[in-house]
Amino acid sequence: MLPDERRRPRTDHPGARYRRFARRPLIPALAAAALAASLTAAPAAARETHPFQNPRLPVGARVDDLLKRLTLDEKISLLHQYQPAIPRLGIKRFKTGTEALHGLAWSTDVNSTPNPGAVRTATATVFPQSVGLGATWNPDLMKKVGSAVGTEARGYNKENSDVWGLQLWAPVVNLLRDPRWGRNEEGYSEDALLSGLLATAYGRGIQGDDPRRLKAAPVLKHYLANNNEIRRDQTSSSLRPRVKKEYDEVPFKLPVSADAATGIMTAYNLVNGRPATAHADARDVVRSWTDRTLFNVTDAGGPNNLVGSQKYYGTLAEADAATLKAGVDSFTTDDTKSEITIAAVKEALGKGLLAERDVDTAVRHILDLRVRLGEFDPGGGPYGKITKDVVDGPEHRRLARQAATEQMVLLKNQALPGKAEALPLDAAKTGKVAVVGPLSDTLYTDWYSGALPYRVTPLDGIKRRLGTHGTVAGTEGVDRIALKDPGTGKYVTGGADADGDLLKLSSPTADATAQFDVFDWGQGVMTLRNAANGKTVGRYVKPDGSWTDMFANDQAQPAGWFVQQMFKLEPSGDGYLLRYAGYEKSESWAEPDKIYARTAADGTLLLGTKEEATTFTREVVRSGVDEAVKAATGADAAVVVVGSMPFINGRENHDRTATALAEGQSELVKAVRKANPNTVVVVENSYPTTLNWEQANVPAILWSSHAGAETGNALASVLFGDASPSGRLPQTWYRSDKDLPDILDYDIIKSDRTYLYFKGAPLYPFGHGLSYSTFQYGKPRVQNKGGTVTVTVPVTNTGKVAADEVVQLYTHQKTSRVKQPVKQLRAFEKVRVAPGRTAAVTLDFRVSDLAHWDVTRNKWTVENSEHDVMVGASSSDIRQRGSLSVRGETVPARDLARPTRAADFDDHRGAELVDETKASGDAVAAGAGGWIRFAGADLRSGLRGVKVRAAKESAGGTTVQVRLGGPAGRLAGTVNVPSTGDRYAYRDLTAAVSGATGRQDVYLVFGGDVRLSSFSFTR
Repeated sequence: MLPDERRRPRTDHPGARYRRFARRPLIPALAAAALAASLTAAPAAARETHPFQNPRLPVGARVDDLLKRLTLDEKISLLHQYQPAIPRLGIKRFKTGTEALHGLAWSTDVNSTPNPGAVRTATATVFPQSVGLGATWNPDLMKKVGSAVGTEARGYNKENSDVWGLQLWAPVVNLLRDPRWGRNEEGYSEDALLSGLLATAYGRGIQGDDPRRLKAAPVLKHYLANNNEIRRDQTSSSLRPRVKKEYDEVPFKLPVSADAATGIMTAYNLVNGRPATAHADARDVVRSWTDRTLFNVTDAGGPNNLVGSQKYYGTLAEADAATLKAGVDSFTTDDTKSEITIAAVKEALGKGLLAERDVDTAVRHILDLRVRLGEFDPGGGPYGKITKDVVDGPEHRRLARQAATEQMVLLKNQALPGKAEALPLDAAKTGKVAVVGPLSDTLYTDWYSGALPYRVTPLDGIKRRLGTHGTVAGTEGVDRIALKDPGTGKYVTGGADADGDLLKLSSPTADATAQFDVFDWGQGVMTLRNAANGKTVGRYVKPDGSWTDMFANDQAQPAGWFVQQMFKLEPSGDGYLLRYAGYEKSESWAEPDKIYARTAADGTLLLGTKEEATTFTREVVRSGVDEAVKAATGADAAVVVVGSMPFINGRENHDRTATALAEGQSELVKAVRKANPNTVVVVENSYPTTLNWEQANVPAILWSSHAGAETGNALASVLFGDASPSGRLPQTWYRSDKDLPDILDYDIIKSDRTYLYFKGAPLYPFGHGLSYSTFQYGKPRVQNKGGTVTVTVPVTNTGKVAADEVVQLYTHQKTSRVKQPVKQLRAFEKVRVAPGRTAAVTLDFRVSDLAHWDVTRNKWTVENSEHDVMVGASSSDIRQRGSLSVRGETVPARDLARPTRAADFDDHRGAELVDETKASGDAVAAGAGGWIRFAGADLRSGLRGVKVRAAKESAGGTTVQVRLGGPAGRLAGTVNVPSTGDRYAYRDLTAAVSGATGRQDVYLVFGGDVRLSSFSFTR
């Protein structure tokens, strides 16, 4: 499958423009010639002013005017990602979707050769990865970053609007509930409020401050509950109503309701059994959050995935019709081949699956966005004069450095003999610094990153900062090896020039071309970089894009959708086999058992079977650990930079299977720590890592995401105390993978996921981050006026340096009908305080924010309760407490004599939410032994029967038991469920019940596979 957002633009071009020539015989000759020339060069539409081209008219009026001028065929053509030009109206082509997750990243080029539709990567300002931006806890900074991204998007658009569209597919607001998610780097936080507020700020920045026009158009990805890559287009995220409303919807709702987003992108996964591509939430839920018109798009391959991997509809016409009716306006599918979508929509219209008004609705949404982008305004509107010279300008570089600095999190900083704390380092007293580790002298980009316009590595930054005050010894701490065929005595070599060469057995000596640096990325996976040209080894791809079975040292870093640069050295007898370990082989791979390097007759390395594989001896030319220990020994400080490679250690389409640091990197840290007690570990990666040994044994640990070109400068400023670290973790860091349930378990309430419900002791808690200063929190003042709770707390800097403190406000509801979070973030403020000064920090939230989704009545409910109010430096570091008494309501006892939706349970086991029908509604599916619980039901008296609405697709019958008090409690009745022949064929079934009186917890226990839509007791 193609990656999310790997689209290709149209390969056709607009047809001939219509021209009209005016004749004025009395005009002087020269003027007439000039007029004729100008009219010849411009289409008639450019000389005619239609209402849709009048910027003084309201957007809606302009859209109405343009819509009525379009033919049905023209309207249908606009439903595909690549919207063609309409020359007769002077309308240009329009392409949805430019990637801009943490800077302008990439798009696709209709005119590229030799491969039309190939990806074009922008060389632009690269900000820290989104998870790093999440660690800033700074919405003001996020708005500035978003503004820079929108401005650079405009600059590229001005140069080539066919490639660089202004609808930006960013930000990703999916919650980071599981740190193993392959796309963890793309989200902001595991917390819905923090993610939503940062996304709102980023979106506002992208859009610009003009009240009527958009600088660029942010689209939120990926609706909804998309937090696993394993079988991502086939798995269903089972969301009970509370989890959906209180958690997964929130980071989408906040920016949409604040008019900081112009639409959503639907996710690959299914939600409660229904593909997100055609989920009615896009129409009924998302659009209800705002009065602004939204333009919603599918992810790549939608709606075709509905008939492909998901097999949800039988024909593409049905799939396209369902998607449009569900509130999705644009189809990102079939690369540039829009004719497939056009044909399917026309078929749907012909069969009555769609009406023209359905097409009009979607096109109206599309045109509304294009009008607000200024496309039909003279000069492109207020942002139309932005040119490409804004890209990577000095202001944006400064902003990138600020963001890279603010996202760094000091995880640990303990005292050393004769020194208060390991960090910051004193440049005046540091004579020698050893900077070692596999990420010490490189910067990596990720799948959604632009190209770095320049690079300041950690080693570079530290050298610049230390200047002439001391010396810096650098080594990557990786083994340099040579692979020799003992049969021929020849070594595997690559090419010495920048383009590299095919790997082959050719040299009788281990010269530079035969030496490879081995980078360990964990679980046996490594990459090989040739010592002669510094290029990474991967499968060789011909200029025409076709794969080969050969290898070459010709790649700058591991990259690409098919990551072809991964290997393992597999022991075999007295030597090793070189095993290819790429994520995917390729779409054209014909022999999947050929994953080992073999030697051809001419010495070229080819892929072959294990039986054909060549056994190599592995000669260590240079020990990475020894080099690192040598550099660290006697140094005033040793900085070890370890972490991940974004295309290898978890990425789109591949979840992580372990959260530990790579084994070889861990051994490097241990060796350097033994050699130098003043060791600082810098972890540069995209997710939480189980750093148990490091936390116990290393004096100081600093975390950074892959933070862009300014990484080295930002790191140096933190290490040497020019900036006090102010980043705070946006995720819980666990001690073990065993602390995590199955990655497909989305019920964070039942499985105690995230800081909201986790009851264990994390390695580092949500919100954690240390400073070079200390802060004292005074007693908070809690006020509740007019439905707004205001908490004011004095925060005093009791240290010696000015620093930022992220003051965090949490609450906990003491009593409730339902399971409540252990604590929940309600507000935060990043405040800078000078030494000895006190800042009065005011945090507020609405009483309505304390509501939970009441499944007994399907509404938001604020209960009567006392709440703990907690203010502190992290979710675990609570400095002060207060209390809040909330006058709400008491949730009445369930009345199960009324029809009750099965999905509105209070607890469950062995059950999941599924689609009641293809169009709408949720049901519960369970197998033998599964149950759902309805707590605190008032059964009163006189209940004599139960009615269930159930469906059973498989042959044979089963039962649904009504039990009281527990899943093995007293049996009150049994409903026999026959086969209904189809999962959507529900029947109303009844049974007698006995003893169903009083206040009871009611359990429905399933005897076999069955779907339950609703039930009720009868008198």
